[in-house]
Amino acid sequence: MEYGGMIFSWTVTLRETIDRRCSALFCFSLLCPAMFGTESSLSMFLNTLTPKFYVALTGTSSLISGLILIFEWWYFRKYGTSFIEQVSVSHLRPLLGGVDSSTPTNSNTSNGEADTNRQSVSECKVWRNPLNLFRGAEYNRYTWVTGREPLTYYDMNLSAQDHQTFFTCDSDHLRPADAIMQKAWRERNPQARISAAHEALELEDCATAYILLAEEEATTIMEAERLFKQALKAGEGCYRRSHQLQHHGTQYEAQHRRDTNVLVYIKRRLAMCSRKLGRTREAVKMMRDLCVFQLMKEFPLLSMFNIHENLLESLLELQNYADVQAVLAKYDDISLPKSATICYTAALLKARAVSDKFSPEAASRRGLSTAEMNAVEAIHRAVEFNPHVPKYLLEMKSLILPPEHILKRGDSEAIAYAFFHLQHWKRVEGALNLLHCTWEGTFRMIPYPLEKGHLFYPYPICTETADRELLPTVFHEVSVYPKKELPFFILFTAGLCSFTAMLALLTHQFPELMGVFAKAFLSTLFAPLNFIMEKVESILPSSLWHQLTRI
Repeated sequence: MEYGGMIFSWTVTLRETIDRRCSALFCFSLLCPAMFGTESSLSMFLNTLTPKFYVALTGTSSLISGLILIFEWWYFRKYGTSFIEQVSVSHLRPLLGGVDSSTPTNSNTSNGEADTNRQSVSECKVWRNPLNLFRGAEYNRYTWVTGREPLTYYDMNLSAQDHQTFFTCDSDHLRPADAIMQKAWRERNPQARISAAHEALELEDCATAYILLAEEEATTIMEAERLFKQALKAGEGCYRRSHQLQHHGTQYEAQHRRDTNVLVYIKRRLAMCSRKLGRTREAVKMMRDLCVFQLMKEFPLLSMFNIHENLLESLLELQNYADVQAVLAKYDDISLPKSATICYTAALLKARAVSDKFSPEAASRRGLSTAEMNAVEAIHRAVEFNPHVPKYLLEMKSLILPPEHILKRGDSEAIAYAFFHLQHWKRVEGALNLLHCTWEGTFRMIPYPLEKGHLFYPYPICTETADRELLPTVFHEVSVYPKKELPFFILFTAGLCSFTAMLALLTHQFPELMGVFAKAFLSTLFAPLNFIMEKVESILPSSLWHQLTRI
C-alpha cells in the first residue's frame, strides 16, 4: 500500500509539472513578443544558447533534409513524380477545399474531350511488332553471346497471350495434337513447350507444333524456314478442310478462323525468312499476296499483323520508291491508324527529293523552296508522332534488339523502326543531314505536347510506364518525352540540405563568429514584431496586458 501511495503521489506531481510546463509554453507562445520587448531581453535569451546547440540544430536539419532528398530522388526515378507533390494533390488539396483533378468538374463532358480520351487510351495500346525477330535464331543467340536477356517477362507474357489467341480455339480438344499444343502455348518453361511440340508431332503433322519449333528451337534462319515450310504444308491441309465446313456451325467457323490465322502467320514468317536470307524479291511477292489475302478476309485479327509494314521495309531494300509511294497512298490515310513506319517512310520519300542538294547555309539565305518545305513538314509530322526516333537514326543513342511488342509513339516503337530502317536512311544521300537540321524545330510547334498536339492528338502520358515494361532497363535507358524536370521539392530539399550542412560546418569551425551572426539574424527577425508590440502597447491599456500575463 505504501508503494502504491508513492506511485500515486509521483503521478500527481508529474501531472502538475506537465500542466505548469504546458501553461508556461502557452503563455510563451502568446506573449513571446512581449517577453522579448527589448533588445536586452532578446540578447539575454540568445546568450544562453551555446555553439553546441547551433551545431546540433543545423546538423540535425541537414541530416533530415538529406534523408528527404534521397527518398524524393528515389521516388522520382521510380515513379516519375514527387512524393510530396503527389501527397499534397491527392490528400491535402481535397481537405483544404481544392478540386480533385481526377474528378471532372462538369458532368456534361464535351464530345471532343471524350474523343481525345478514347484516342489516348487507344494510343497506349501495346501492339505486336510486325518485324519481330525469331526467338531461337536471333534473340537466343544474342543471349548466348552477351549473357543478357533481350526480352522482358512482360513482353514474353504478351507473346504467350497472342499465341493462344492466334493458334487455339474451342474445338482443340477434338484433335489430340491440338489439345497438346493448347497446353504448350500456356507453358512458361521454353523446354516444356518444345517437348510438347515434339509430342504433338508424334501424333500427326501439326502446323502449330512446327511453328513453335521454328520460333524457339531453330538456331538459324535456314532451319526456321525449313520448319515453316513443313508447317505451311500441314496448315494448308487444315485450312482447306475447315473452309469447306465453316458454315456448318459456330464451332467449325471458329476452327476456320484459327486455321486462317495460322496460315497467314506461317506465310508472313516465311516471307521474313526470305527477306533475311537475301531473297528480297521473293519476300515482296509473298507479302503482296498476303496483303491481298488480308483485304479479302474480314477477320479482325489479320489486321494485327500489319503486313504492309513488312512490305514497306522490303521495298525500301530494293530501292523501289515508286511502289513504296503506292503502298503509302493506300495506308497513310486519315481514317487508318498511324505508325512510325508510315510517318517516317513518308518523310524519307519527301526528303529524298531535296536532301542531296540541301544546305542549311543556303536555305537560311534564300529561304526554303516548296519541295524543301514539304520535306521539312513531313519530318515535323513524323517527329510529332514519335519524337524518340531521330536520336536512334542520328546515332545519338545506341540501339538494342527490338522487343516482340511495341507501344505506338513510344521508345519501343522507335527502337523497332530504327533497327530495320536506319540503313534505308543512310542509303539516301543527305537524308540524315536534313533530319539533323530540322527535327528539333518540331518542339517549337508543340510547346505543351501533353496538353495539345499539332497534327496528332496530345502525346500520351502512359508511354514511359509501358516502355519500361517492354524494354530491358538493365542495360537500356528508356527515352522519355517530354523530358521531365526535377520537381520543386527535390530542388528545395537539396538546397536546404546544402545550406544547413554549410551552417553546421561553419558553426563547428567558427562558433563565436557564427553565434554573433545568429544573434544578429534573430534580432533582425524579431525587430518587426517588437515594433508591432510596442505600437499595440501604446494603444491598449496597461491593465489589459497585466491581466493577460496573469492567465
